[in-house]
Amino acid sequence: MPTNKAARWGAVSVFALASTWNYLDRQVLNSAGPAVIAEFHLSKTQFGWLISAFSIAYALASPATGWLLDWLGLEIAIMWSVAMWSVSSILGGLSRGFGQLLGTRVMLGAFESAGVPAAGKLNASYLEPENRAIGAAMTQVGLSIAGFAAPWLVAATTGWRQPFYICAALGLLWIPVFLLTKRRIAPFESVPPQRETGGLQILRDPRLQRIVIANMLWMGSYSFWTNWTTVFLTGSFHLTLKTVAPFAWIPPVAATLGAFAGGWISRQAIRRGRSNADARILGTLISAVGCLVVLAMPFCTTPQLATFVASVSSFWAVAGSVNLYTIPVDIWGPERAGTAVSALVFGYGVLQAGISPAIGWSVDHLHSYDLVFRLLAPMPLMAWWLLRRLRTEQS
Repeated sequence: MPTNKAARWGAVSVFALASTWNYLDRQVLNSAGPAVIAEFHLSKTQFGWLISAFSIAYALASPATGWLLDWLGLEIAIMWSVAMWSVSSILGGLSRGFGQLLGTRVMLGAFESAGVPAAGKLNASYLEPENRAIGAAMTQVGLSIAGFAAPWLVAATTGWRQPFYICAALGLLWIPVFLLTKRRIAPFESVPPQRETGGLQILRDPRLQRIVIANMLWMGSYSFWTNWTTVFLTGSFHLTLKTVAPFAWIPPVAATLGAFAGGWISRQAIRRGRSNADARILGTLISAVGCLVVLAMPFCTTPQLATFVASVSSFWAVAGSVNLYTIPVDIWGPERAGTAVSALVFGYGVLQAGISPAIGWSVDHLHSYDLVFRLLAPMPLMAWWLLRRLRTEQS
């Protein structure tokens, strides 16, 4: 099997497609939010609970799916996960009421919780440590492609249901492509299934618990822009699903650029002699300062200016997140990467479960997003403050 670096990057790129379909599956509902709200006569709070249902399942299932990735091995676990989240997407398109749609979002969240831990595990086994944050950026490319494609896909189809079926087909077609790639390209470090007991013990490690809390603080802005961009722009500037599409795709593209910027920052720091942990934390500090730009959003009077601020906010949010999500891989290695990263996925799911209904309630009752932006702005700096102690613990 080929073992050169270019081939390994090729394998990472193929896996980034799974992240694309993973994110597209969940994003089409957010992009079609106004149509779903209108068809099912939902309030913004109820729409927030639709997002929250996905997030609760995503959080609760993530420790189990992360552990299964380590215990079964990447190939078997991700194959079944992609198949089942594709089935969930089909059922979402068949929903005929709020309750049915809510149930399919729970199912989708449970199976998609394997996506991010699987990407972390693959990056850890295929890439050298200095390139792992860049590998996370490759995953972000898939997320951003999906964020770019979702509003256009919804706008191009005759109804909000068809995109669900398209997402399912793409996921099912990806499985044989991944299996062929995995069997033909050798990893940088071979990682057999971890069948011994005690794999979940790392969840009790105070370092991992601190990283999880930091991740929950960090991902607030990211959660807002990935779930609420279309609803925010249409509601704030009286746009339609057709006219919002030229704006809604820009923040995800900015997020991709931010991912590579964040990976570049930590890679350069490592090459200049910083430890892995110190380099990642430096990346989060620089990014946290950049995230303060969201404070300017209440002063944006046009959709163009609001999209610019959202794009800068997305850029720095993801620049920091690729470093934050690489820290557990650096500490616990590819053998336990699935379990370690799943803890962060759990924290992110808990965050979304609470933040989306809270955002919906705030907009329904205060008729403004200003309070949301004021609360989101300082959270990344708080996350960086928690991560600082890892410098001494990893030295």
